[in-house]
Amino acid sequence: MSTRPGAPAPVTAGRSLVAVVGFLVCVELASGVLQGYYTPIFSDIADHLRITDADVNWFEAAQLLVSALVVPPLARLGDLIGHKSVLLISTAVTAVGSWMLVVAPSFETFLIGWAVQGAYVVWLPIEVAIVYRRTAGSERQALLTRRAAAVLVGALELAVIIGALTSGALVESLSMPVVLALPAIAVTLCLAVVWLGIEDDPGTGAGTFDWRGLGLLTLCLALVMGGLITIRLDGPGSIQAWALVAVGLLVLVPFRRIEDRQAEPLVDVRLLLSRHQWPLQATAFLFGMSVLGAQIPLSTFARTDPAEVGYGLGASAGFVSTLIGVYVVFLAVGAFTLPLTTRLLGPRGALVGAALLVALGYAAWVPFHDHTWQALVNMAVAGVGSGALVAALPAAAAAAAPPTRTGFATGMTNATKTVGGAIASSVFAIALAATGSLDDPAAGHAPLSGYLTVWSVCAGAALLAAVCLLLQPRVTVPADTLRS
Repeated sequence: MSTRPGAPAPVTAGRSLVAVVGFLVCVELASGVLQGYYTPIFSDIADHLRITDADVNWFEAAQLLVSALVVPPLARLGDLIGHKSVLLISTAVTAVGSWMLVVAPSFETFLIGWAVQGAYVVWLPIEVAIVYRRTAGSERQALLTRRAAAVLVGALELAVIIGALTSGALVESLSMPVVLALPAIAVTLCLAVVWLGIEDDPGTGAGTFDWRGLGLLTLCLALVMGGLITIRLDGPGSIQAWALVAVGLLVLVPFRRIEDRQAEPLVDVRLLLSRHQWPLQATAFLFGMSVLGAQIPLSTFARTDPAEVGYGLGASAGFVSTLIGVYVVFLAVGAFTLPLTTRLLGPRGALVGAALLVALGYAAWVPFHDHTWQALVNMAVAGVGSGALVAALPAAAAAAAPPTRTGFATGMTNATKTVGGAIASSVFAIALAATGSLDDPAAGHAPLSGYLTVWSVCAGAALLAAVCLLLQPRVTVPADTLRS
């Protein structure tokens, strides 16, 4: 059995790989509940908090912003102190945020809880890093990691369906605090699973933590998001808003200089800009616009009554659960067929094909959005491509990274994805700004043009991702990891 130079020694003691993946599946079941449970009831949450449909998008923007900020330091800590420790920390933080939603009395406190809950975004990349580390020294490391990622994503998608169906069935008969308590319980139980089921693993990285890099990254994202929020409040003609966005982007200049001088940077800019990594990270950013940013607009569109505003599906929470279920089934299809499509098309071809399916699925929403069967077909097409990308991106990034930076590389696929989702959510909140007076039946509902903008942006981003992937070298992993 060969080992790459510099690779960590294989872990031979303790539980088998199957057992480790089994416990990680439990974590992804909780993650799936979080990702599927709330979507059918966003309109009910808006009514509970007495806010408009458009304002619900700020929940997602805030959560994705926090997620983008926590993923790089947590991924770095995974390399320094061990991935199990990071998984425990992020699970505990997620549990705190989940319970805050249960007791939140207002929009502001709910927003804080929703943002804190975003720590769960690091779970999947950390789990992939655990499997990659667990299989170190194996000639089948890349293959085993891809297979484990497919299993984990499949469990995630199954739990999304369960979560969506559960909330859709319960929201009509239970009070909102009781409905919101169920995912909080699931995450709390997940803490015990991680503590008891996952083996301790020593860190493989060296060096110190890059606090200056984290500070500049936080400042950059805060300024950009602040500018987008100002656009929402003051309109696109606001000079102050665009100045905030511009200054936030300019912060990236000293950020890169500082990171390039660090022996162990928070964000390894050189690695991210390498020819094997940047197409994957750019794809994750663009993919995040649809897979994360479009969830709330799709839910509120489906719940909108066409008899009142002239568009929408007039669906109940139960039907939105069904719509999510169809989407997630096809997500699972995309994830589970990834090994087959990779064998047929190659790693790069499989990724390009998946991105094109996402583009096609969202582009179809523009002309075809009047009937429920059209919505089901659109989401099925986008779901197959999305499932493949969710499963493939972390594994591809890990295989293309140095052995001591796998946690960072996999974590950055989620970080860039969440940044894309956060920016898209903010833009979508602006596009979907509510119209109508208090006496208008359309009050609180977004204009149809806003939804058309959402779908067009998602389709265009996925198409651009396919172009980026075409620039990815055909051989994206070291030769010795391809022997499987």
